[in-house]
Amino acid sequence: MIGKLTDSFASALFGRVETTRLPVRTSSGQAQAVYLPTAAPGLGDSGVIIGREVYSGKGYVYDPFQLYGQQLPAPHWLVLGESGNGKSALEKTYVLRQLRFRDRQVVVLDAQGEDGVGEWNLIANALGIKSIRLDPLAARDGGVKLNPLDPAITTTGQLSLLRTIIEVAMGRQLEERAGFALKAAHAYVHATVKDRQPVLNDIIDTLRSPDLSAVESLGVETGEVQSWGLDVALVLDRLVDGDLRGMFDGPTSAGIDLDAPLIVFDLSHIDRNSIAMPILMAIVGVWLEHTWLRPDRVKRIFLVEEAWHIINSPFVAQLFQRLLKFGRRLGLSFVAVVHHLSDVVDGAAAKEASAILKMASTRTIYMQKAEEARATGRVLGLPRWAVEIIPTLSPGIAVWDVNGNVQVVKHIITEAERPLVYTDRAMTEDAVAERERAEQQLASQPRI
Repeated sequence: MIGKLTDSFASALFGRVETTRLPVRTSSGQAQAVYLPTAAPGLGDSGVIIGREVYSGKGYVYDPFQLYGQQLPAPHWLVLGESGNGKSALEKTYVLRQLRFRDRQVVVLDAQGEDGVGEWNLIANALGIKSIRLDPLAARDGGVKLNPLDPAITTTGQLSLLRTIIEVAMGRQLEERAGFALKAAHAYVHATVKDRQPVLNDIIDTLRSPDLSAVESLGVETGEVQSWGLDVALVLDRLVDGDLRGMFDGPTSAGIDLDAPLIVFDLSHIDRNSIAMPILMAIVGVWLEHTWLRPDRVKRIFLVEEAWHIINSPFVAQLFQRLLKFGRRLGLSFVAVVHHLSDVVDGAAAKEASAILKMASTRTIYMQKAEEARATGRVLGLPRWAVEIIPTLSPGIAVWDVNGNVQVVKHIITEAERPLVYTDRAMTEDAVAERERAEQQLASQPRI
């Protein structure tokens, strides 16, 4: 009786009555409605859509420029995974979607290809852009040349580039006396060649026959300077008259537009294990540093396929490390695409590679074998659950770690993008027609 009175009083006062219910036995499938599913917060809705989160089904949007300074300490990005799991497709769609914004510019170092062209050739053509195809054989017959002494590069940049080329070719740092001989030769050529672009032959000729006025203030003989610069002259001669001739031994080819929204350096004709690859990377890196990077509020993406060929050279890795530091101030996102982390951290430039990896606040990992996944997890500090699922990932699905925000994401490719993203030698006539329609559709789309 007292209990009923108490309940009546509580109901009148508070408008409710606490009740006691008997326990219910049920299955986990039916009880799931009691505990509603929750998902970790995403990265926001500003940027380009990548796909959807596998576990929550939410759309996954990523943009390093929007996240930088808030959720990202640096805008750089590392993409890892075995071949055939979707790395290339991700990068291509990402670039196509970023280029919809007017304040975006992308440079791609395209080291892979088929049928005689790089794999980015389709996208470049669809955007009405001509790839910069670097080929030592074609360069001798009027192909593309890049001049390390191009006036578009500052004099400081030219000297830095010459030193890097020589150090890469020699496999060691330049000695002080040899460095002085190079500096004196460069200063003389810069001061005397005015009616045309200076070229490497001018530096070689000056190293072989130094000008007395360039060294007399030091109280040394020209013969001494000549001996100091002999090895330097021999290395540069290889670029002019040796197995690397053709690409760097003349004025820069006309028609190279560094203001285009997309710049593709097609390296597919160059032997990946050749010394030409790191030398070329050095030239492109310095060239971009001194002509492309400027405080004009344009957000730039520098995407490097087969990136271990760069990072495995200590001298080139140091150059790119400097380029990445510029990125924080000038709006540059560096994207490195590699197959295995061991290709980088166990290479000749392990120290430089580690520094570059630390700058990458975004890491995307596609399927890897269990042992490689464990090694990757240790180096990148991934949570255990992410390491365990990496070997089980299907093509197109990857673990994304954005400064500690870890998600499993399925990449989505639109029908318009598909024929431009997937390149196949055995493409049928229907596929060719589909690709042409996609190119026309892409060309007609306005930039935001």
